Amino acid sequence: MTRRVHNFSAGPAVLPEPVLQQAAAEMLDWRGSGMSVMEMSHRGPQFIEIAETAERDLRELMAVPADYRVLFMQGGALTQNALVPMNLLRGRRSADYIDTGSWSAKSIEEARRYAAVNVAASSAAGGYTTIPPREDWTLDPDAAYVHICSNETIGGVEFPVPPDVGSVPLVADMSSSILSQPVEVSRYGCIYGGAQKNIGPAGLTLVIVRDDLLGHAMPATPTALNYRVVADNGSMYNTPPTYSVYIAGLVFRWLKAEGGLAAMAARNADKAALLYGALDATGFYRCPVDRPYRSRMNVPFRLPDERLDKPFLAGAEERGLMQLKGHRSVGGMRASIYNAMPLAGVTALVDWLREFERRQG
Repeated sequence: MTRRVHNFSAGPAVLPEPVLQQAAAEMLDWRGSGMSVMEMSHRGPQFIEIAETAERDLRELMAVPADYRVLFMQGGALTQNALVPMNLLRGRRSADYIDTGSWSAKSIEEARRYAAVNVAASSAAGGYTTIPPREDWTLDPDAAYVHICSNETIGGVEFPVPPDVGSVPLVADMSSSILSQPVEVSRYGCIYGGAQKNIGPAGLTLVIVRDDLLGHAMPATPTALNYRVVADNGSMYNTPPTYSVYIAGLVFRWLKAEGGLAAMAARNADKAALLYGALDATGFYRCPVDRPYRSRMNVPFRLPDERLDKPFLAGAEERGLMQLKGHRSVGGMRASIYNAMPLAGVTALVDWLREFERRQG
């Protein structure tokens, strides 16, 4: 049997083994249909059942209110950086953005093609290691929305709670934190994220948007990218990423079987505490993020000398600890410990951290 490694990739990321096993068992024949899900018409009864069940399970997991639509789209979060202003400006000129890392910066850059962007707060000057205090934000009460990235995958900075932005709709890129803990969806006007971290394989993008924000897209918005059109057509105005929706549905069922998002939150807290505790135990490793804003999903850290990076990574790979190299834009190391990363994987990484420090410290 092929050895399964502990995959710490930031995305595409580790998936639950029971999900992979079920997908393998159903690859050639989904429930007696004689077809793979990959071969099904998206308008046929089999796939309609898959998609409807996936949405129903997601709504249950996240307690999505009835006045919110769930959209299964394509293009990833980067495409949504354009679609959010195109769909949610609603005739207004400007939107507020909170700049807390590389992905926030990309959102701001893209939104400026469609709107006057007010960067209401930024932690760029300090190297994106914290979240600016809420009292220092300069929000515009007439803004169309306030945009945040709830968890910065590269920098490892996470909002511990959603910020209070008053009556202006809060929009969040939750690509790397969605489904990791319970979320009060009603605090947000729109939540979006790429699937390839905590939901499923790359190709699917999830959007959860409040009804009253629909129907105001810019005239130039492509029809297939208009949230209202997508919602009114059950995410099937064009062919959706069918296999990615199928896998996402299996992940939703796995999450329910494992106890739901409250259980995931407890597990993720335990994994993060174990890993951060090991990194903080001595002065050998350094995590640059301010402690109140440390991500539970993406843990960046550095060794005392960059010349140690290669032997650290080589030794990790020998032990089946893969994809620990930090993002190319910032260097260092990064361990992504999403829902499907078992505690055993984090324990194995902690063992290697301690062994490597004994050798090199």
